[in-house]
Amino acid sequence: MGGKYRITGSTYPRMRRPRHRRRLVLAAVAAVVALGLAGWGTLQLIDVFTGGDEKAVAADHKKKCAAPKPTTPAKALPKPAGIKVNVYNATPRSGLAKAAADELKKRGFTIGKVGNAPAAYDKKVPGPGMLLGAPTAADGSFTVLGTQLPGSRQETDARKTADVDLILGTKFKAFNTRRAAATALTALTKPAPAPSSC
Repeated sequence: MGGKYRITGSTYPRMRRPRHRRRLVLAAVAAVVALGLAGWGTLQLIDVFTGGDEKAVAADHKKKCAAPKPTTPAKALPKPAGIKVNVYNATPRSGLAKAAADELKKRGFTIGKVGNAPAAYDKKVPGPGMLLGAPTAADGSFTVLGTQLPGSRQETDARKTADVDLILGTKFKAFNTRRAAATALTALTKPAPAPSSC
């Protein structure tokens, strides 16, 4: 070629289009946004699989545990003087019912009948003793009298009266000590704290 298009010297004209800065800026911004979204999505997945913000969960748990716990009111139990006890001996040992009745009387119980156990129970009570009474005695008189003789079996019958039968069994040796019985009775009359998951 000649004229004004004639190539002279060692430089050659560039044949590609000039670069546009706008495209470069848009590409860079798009890359930053894509990376940001990917990072945010990753954090969300980590929270889902690890249970979320552990500090917030721990703070909430601590707050719940610090709150005062409501207590369950203790049920009103009868006094020993308000419980009439019939003492029966179902063992071969003589005089056991009288001795047991005297001890219960010293501890404040009202004593009714004292003697040998009826034929249905004579020598048929394997444990230390059995408490027998009306169904209403199960949550009151049985509980109080049971503190005197741990391990005693409880049964109800069809009687309408409030008295309770204490049938001494073959493994009866002695009543609970007065201190241990009083401690057990005190524990029963105290309000119980509500169960907590803390």
